[in-house]
Amino acid sequence: MENAVAYYHSEDRKVDRKNRVFPVFSPDPKVVRVAILGSSTLKGVKEALNVKCSQAGLVMKSYVGEYAQYNQEILDKGSGLYKFKPHLTIMMIDIIDLLGENYYFPYRLSERGRKSLVEAKRKELLSLAKAFAKDCDGVLLINNFSVPTYSPMGILEPKQKFGFFEMIRALNRALEEASRMNPQLHIFDYDAFLSKSGKMECSDDKMRYIADMKISQSYVPALCDEYMRYVKAIKAKMRKCIVLDLDNTLWGGIVGEDDFASLRLGPTAPGNAFVEFQKYILNLFERGIILAINSNNNEKDSLAVIRKHPHMILREKHFAAIRINWENKVRNLVDIAKEINIGLDSIIYIDDDKANRQLVREMAPEVLTLEMPPDAALYVRTIRECKDLDTLHITEEDMKRGAMYAEEKKRKDSFKSFGDIGDFLAHLNIEVRIERSGSFSIPRISQLTQRTNQFNFTTRRFSDTDVRSLTSDKAAEIYSISVKDRFGDSGISGMVSFKASKDAIMVEDLLLSCRVLGKGVEESVLAFLVETARKSDLNHIICRYIPTAKNSMVQKFLKSSGFARVKMPGNGETWRFMVKRGFKRPGHIKVVTK
Repeated sequence: MENAVAYYHSEDRKVDRKNRVFPVFSPDPKVVRVAILGSSTLKGVKEALNVKCSQAGLVMKSYVGEYAQYNQEILDKGSGLYKFKPHLTIMMIDIIDLLGENYYFPYRLSERGRKSLVEAKRKELLSLAKAFAKDCDGVLLINNFSVPTYSPMGILEPKQKFGFFEMIRALNRALEEASRMNPQLHIFDYDAFLSKSGKMECSDDKMRYIADMKISQSYVPALCDEYMRYVKAIKAKMRKCIVLDLDNTLWGGIVGEDDFASLRLGPTAPGNAFVEFQKYILNLFERGIILAINSNNNEKDSLAVIRKHPHMILREKHFAAIRINWENKVRNLVDIAKEINIGLDSIIYIDDDKANRQLVREMAPEVLTLEMPPDAALYVRTIRECKDLDTLHITEEDMKRGAMYAEEKKRKDSFKSFGDIGDFLAHLNIEVRIERSGSFSIPRISQLTQRTNQFNFTTRRFSDTDVRSLTSDKAAEIYSISVKDRFGDSGISGMVSFKASKDAIMVEDLLLSCRVLGKGVEESVLAFLVETARKSDLNHIICRYIPTAKNSMVQKFLKSSGFARVKMPGNGETWRFMVKRGFKRPGHIKVVTK
């Protein structure tokens, strides 16, 4: 038994995947390691990113490759890049540097020659991405290529077969296609970034000739704002809930002062600006952003507009929480966060009223309060410019998240009609599916390890590559946990990974989304582990618990379930469960194992 317990304390690091080292315990969540590689001078990028990371509450460690040495950095396994072990590597290759003289004289090549050149450069870029993925676990972010504003052929450029512009667009398409096949590879649309501000404006020709700087220094901060979207996604700093005011936010006018027909909401100006804003918000809902309402208003009148107005896009079913009352807006936000079971730091607040925005900024600074313009015609632009809603992957569960939280509201409303919790749980018809992880579940499991804090035994954070390594480890078992009931399907909501020793199941990680807690799901997972141990004639279940500021409910669960703490040196606590005492699965839950 001592050997089994010592399993967790023998070392703080483990070697896996051909001697590559992975940390067993979660690194500092505030530290982000960013490498910057390029084909030209990169002055100002590191400095601007460092400032923006600090503003986001992150500490940036940086590595800047030598001038135009990106090939050597990636292809040399002993390079400083791999020793640095970056979370994010930004690769900025300019199209002039990539094509060389062929950039200036593309039509010296035949159509076939141009296609051959593009194919060779495609293979060159993809071989770099492949080499990076083999030797580094971080994200590789490659700038795509700027299509020039001029052509040697002038106005005849569109008539050329596989012409100059098409060459560059073909390279950009190849990068996009490659990123779909490589989960570590992401493509930043540098061409769109330059087009947004104006390609002529973003260029400083004098500094390009003097110092080989391909972008004007005045636009480097804006460029780094875009890079921060990836940094925040990697460090799980994204926001997942938008809380909306109603009057002059979702519609023009004030309910109670304007009659139903006089509200500005419809196909013509100025009501069409509010309709388009709602459509954009609905798009965010459909990719997984949670929605809620926080309005000082008469609830009956406001709900009538939401339910019955012919031009409303957002309906009651889209909102996970609704606070329409005369309470303080900050108090309502706190109540909404509590109801949905998220932190205030997960919320974006949108309100047309300047005084309310200032109140929220002062009293609830964790909330991101957008500065809304006085003209509703600019609402869509304002929310589009928000850089805090991105994620590196959108899973099936992400697409359903907004609906899942709205379904949870229905569960809570349904609970009010039951006098007994047991009757209510039986009414839910809960099904828990516990199945071995496959390639389809890797992104979601990685995402859960990044985001789950409350019921998470170790809060270790895993990349897709880390999870893929675990699934390929023949000694390890990793299972996804999916939950559904009569109100909807929550999809993959947890994971458990373990290994078998001579006498025990060693649980390495166990976590569940807060959405499914308190209904017997956690007890069902423990019953599954007990049954698995019994089938293998193992006598104990050993768990590692690493306390944090947010996961104290894990310790309560271990105590109430019959685990005993084993005092051992090392990081965290070790808990043991005697299999012979058994553990009964909750009778109201159907468990399917696969």
